[in-house]
Amino acid sequence: MTRKRVGILIFPNVEVLDFCGPFEVFSVTRLNEALRREEPSPFEVVLIAEQADVIVTTGGLRVIPDYTLANCPPLDILVVPGGWGTRKEITNEGLLAWIAERGKQVETLTSVCTGAMLLGRAGLLDGRHATTHWRSLDWMRESFPAVTVEDQMHVVEDGHVFTSAGISAGIDLALRVVARYYGEAVARETARNMEYPFPADNTRRV
Repeated sequence: MTRKRVGILIFPNVEVLDFCGPFEVFSVTRLNEALRREEPSPFEVVLIAEQADVIVTTGGLRVIPDYTLANCPPLDILVVPGGWGTRKEITNEGLLAWIAERGKQVETLTSVCTGAMLLGRAGLLDGRHATTHWRSLDWMRESFPAVTVEDQMHVVEDGHVFTSAGISAGIDLALRVVARYYGEAVARETARNMEYPFPADNTRRV
């Protein structure tokens, strides 16, 4: 089995569930539920940060990245989470340049919550439909007039680009990516293993 490599970007004050939710989904996916303990996930999940230092998230969780921007291997899927830290990273030209470069190389580009603001600043959302945390919808509209901001959908798919509403919406986003690659049955079994209700529809929940 050729595994798909998922790179999840982390940075100081990243929202924990923004990146841990997708990490859980991708890492517990199995193509054969009967061999859950014998076979690995079809996704290889890695954490990427600007530097190799410990990242302190929102709430104080301390996380060690697997790779830095400089030594990150090729990725199939990129996940850009949000959180309060995006307010600082949105002016981090080095990080934005990396997101812009990798975002054009990956098969599937995703963001959770205000991670969409980083995609927008990297020029990856122009001409597309996208969404973000409900508190930041107006900020997104004002910042990126070339983006059609959706305020009624939980997850927005536009070609190979997926964006989602805030925090817990990253789980639904990741399940949609699993379904895109391996079918809805695998995505449903992944959600069932997590004891997470598979999304009945795509309506924003707040």
